[in-house]
Amino acid sequence: MAMKRNVCVVGVGLSDGPITPDLNQHQLIAQAFRRALTDAGMQKHEVEGLASAGYGGMHEVAVAEYLGLTPHWLESTSCGGSSFEFHIQHAYRAIQAGDVETVAVVYGNNQLSASGRTLGTGGGGGRGGPLPGPMKYEFPTGLTLVGAYAMAAQRHMYEFGTTPEQLASIAVQTREHAARNEGAMYRDLISIDDVMSSNLVADPLHKLDCCVISDGGCVVILTTQDRARDLRHKPVYIRGAAGGTTHHSINAMADMTRTAAAISGPRAFADAGIRPIDVDVFCAYDSFTYTVLVTLEDLGFVPKGEGGPFVADGNLRLGGVLPTNPDGGGLSNTHPGMRGLFLACEATRQLRGDGGASQVKGAEVAVCNGSGGWLSTQGTIVLSTEAS
Repeated sequence: MAMKRNVCVVGVGLSDGPITPDLNQHQLIAQAFRRALTDAGMQKHEVEGLASAGYGGMHEVAVAEYLGLTPHWLESTSCGGSSFEFHIQHAYRAIQAGDVETVAVVYGNNQLSASGRTLGTGGGGGRGGPLPGPMKYEFPTGLTLVGAYAMAAQRHMYEFGTTPEQLASIAVQTREHAARNEGAMYRDLISIDDVMSSNLVADPLHKLDCCVISDGGCVVILTTQDRARDLRHKPVYIRGAAGGTTHHSINAMADMTRTAAAISGPRAFADAGIRPIDVDVFCAYDSFTYTVLVTLEDLGFVPKGEGGPFVADGNLRLGGVLPTNPDGGGLSNTHPGMRGLFLACEATRQLRGDGGASQVKGAEVAVCNGSGGWLSTQGTIVLSTEAS
């Protein structure tokens, strides 16, 4: 009979941040890794598997060497910000099957200190070699990363009557969470008027509709339920996981109002045996306010086209229908190039009851949804305080 073991998150660690000019990418990972081991109460030699994705110089074998690891299980799926949801999915399946006992999923980037704000808002086009496929035509004609998301947001507005003010309400509620987080990059409260009067980057997205650019590292450690019993914290169980991709460049997105979260969400929920109504905390990839809106709909938290009124009613706040990104998210807390792993860290903290001033009361089920590329690739993870 095939082995199928329960899999738990047992350690999480964050590096210093959001601005760390004296730490490079590897140092940020190492700092977060040490803290995750301490959090779990584990020794480094127990880590048999390593998952890593990142920018130049971040090859997972080089990361393993830097951390002093000699893993027999490696994972390096790279699909933008959702890479880490895929890493967790793959580690979850491998641990279930008995291929590996303990896996560290790691990420770090000093994007702000190394490159500055321009990396996030510009096309970035030719750095690192020729542009792939249709992007060689898109970037030179002015279609930046934020421009691609803005086009998708415009389409949602055209089809469903969504307004810029509704998108802005996502940034406002996220900032309320960040205000309670002493480590967040931006903590001053903002209003919808503040968002709407901030610089227009790509219509309809204003500066405050866009994620921050920061430095930071994060590590999440997964292992078996049997091993977790001897560790420091009550385990947080991985209950379900799935992913999907629909396109690469934005011109190939068949429907700009629907992402692969409409594929990954139902599959992950079925795997976990839950429904959207059962979810207490949502950790959403918030590269832009529109990213949150469209994935709320695609995951089934709200019917397609009704995301605008749902967020405008304040449902993302603590005490709302679906508290979202209690740590302040990428819009206000931290976003060092890719943020998918930070979602799992915050979800774990919430389910442990370690959310501090932004703790969601009685949280038992959390969902993380990573988004990569130009709304291209989605990964959904369901976590719970109970194995089933």
